[in-house]
Amino acid sequence: MLPLIRYLSQSSLQDLQFTMHDVTASIEHLLFAKTQQKAWNAPKAVITPPDDRYMMATLAAADDPPFLAVKALVLNPDNLRYGLESINALVTLLDSRNGLPLAIIDGNWITAVRTAGLSVVAAKRLAQPDASIAAFIGCGVQAHSHLRALAEIFPLKQINVFGRSAASRDKFCRSAEKMGLLVVATQTAQEAIQDADLIVTSVTLSPKLIPFLDARWLKPGAFVTMTDLAAPWLAESMPALDQIIVDDLEQEASMPKPLVDPELVRGDLTDLVTGSATGRQSTDERIAFVFRGLALGDLAVAGLAYQRACEQLQGMVIES
Repeated sequence: MLPLIRYLSQSSLQDLQFTMHDVTASIEHLLFAKTQQKAWNAPKAVITPPDDRYMMATLAAADDPPFLAVKALVLNPDNLRYGLESINALVTLLDSRNGLPLAIIDGNWITAVRTAGLSVVAAKRLAQPDASIAAFIGCGVQAHSHLRALAEIFPLKQINVFGRSAASRDKFCRSAEKMGLLVVATQTAQEAIQDADLIVTSVTLSPKLIPFLDARWLKPGAFVTMTDLAAPWLAESMPALDQIIVDDLEQEASMPKPLVDPELVRGDLTDLVTGSATGRQSTDERIAFVFRGLALGDLAVAGLAYQRACEQLQGMVIES
């Protein structure tokens, strides 16, 4: 008998209401499983047409839980002209034992939650535990998801915000104020960064992007998560960091252009979680997590969402 396929829209996913602790536990479980040859992920596949679109696919699988996830994503800056999100994605979930389809899941929600989840897995080990001031460079989907995620883990009191779109910035600031945070909208990126304990950069990728962020602005003890491939950061400033961790060394080795100078990289997220790479060693270290996106993260969140949806009878069931 063929299984039923469950469609999980963004609204049904939001109704699941699992916490960032649930997300990070799922990610960490799969990272440990990877070291035991019970979970696997392939380097992402990327297509970059000459019209500024960015197309990407990821693949990851595990034995426990027995799922395989494929995510397809398209970034098109022109979408904004038509009232669409600049990034849209879809995740398909299969049974990793027999390949039967289990779920079709909104990829935008998965991407937002898993990206914040990866940042938090790193931040728990690399940021100061009493971090209270966070800076956000970029005010889109990732800024919103990271704010919610970091506020669950750290005692945030204030956020500094710099964004080039006034509408996005104002919307983000209102969300933070509703959370009871002091919000400071800065005139420059340096003002936002220089006194922050945690920094999140989520600048929209574009071939026309000119780097404008300087790691030398970071105060001693700061932690920055670069969700934007470090594209807005000045390459010559990166040696100012005491540690750089990437998401996946194997994936990084397969890419035509490295995120940062490989000589500066101390390890990846799996190394950090398993203890092969050291976490924060002193209160003065300036540390960055620089990442492309880890397919195991998509699998961790998609699998968790599917299991919760089945338990709570959420989503639309389709006959296969």
